[in-house]
Amino acid sequence: MSSAPHAAGLAVTVVGIGNVLLGDEGVGVHVIRYLRDCPEPSAKLAIVDGGTLSFNLLPVIETAGSLIVIDAAMIGDEAGAVRGLVGDELDAFLGTSKHTAHEIGLKELFDMARMEDLLPHRRALIGIHPQCIDWGEGLSDRVATAVPLAAGLVLRLARKWVRADRLAAL
Repeated sequence: MSSAPHAAGLAVTVVGIGNVLLGDEGVGVHVIRYLRDCPEPSAKLAIVDGGTLSFNLLPVIETAGSLIVIDAAMIGDEAGAVRGLVGDELDAFLGTSKHTAHEIGLKELFDMARMEDLLPHRRALIGIHPQCIDWGEGLSDRVATAVPLAAGLVLRLARKWVRADRLAAL
């Protein structure tokens, strides 16, 4: 797992998770790579490659002012569909069942942060519905097409949160 350290002034932490050796399951990491290559300003983002989601991500979650996670998720749509789940909607989604193929789930990490009262108040999941989760390093065509869409949703949500913080500071 490589990560950008959380630093003062970075308003939103964005974590892409996934196993790039399992085809579409690695889409979160592909979106992170896309965001790192974006020519436009990053809206004060700390961009983190979360890999296959392990306990090592707990400090990243607990120190995030606001948190956006990107992952392949069974969101009940067709392959390549992108959906943003924010706050309580995200918590309800995570509570329904295990939706990812990681060693531990996002729900477990959120529960641990919640126990310490360190779960970010603003949190979201940008889920991309996978087509194929099997050995292979590339994304299916439908999911590859969703990468810029998911990145755009991340940037729009991050800008919205940064604007809200600026207004609250006035």
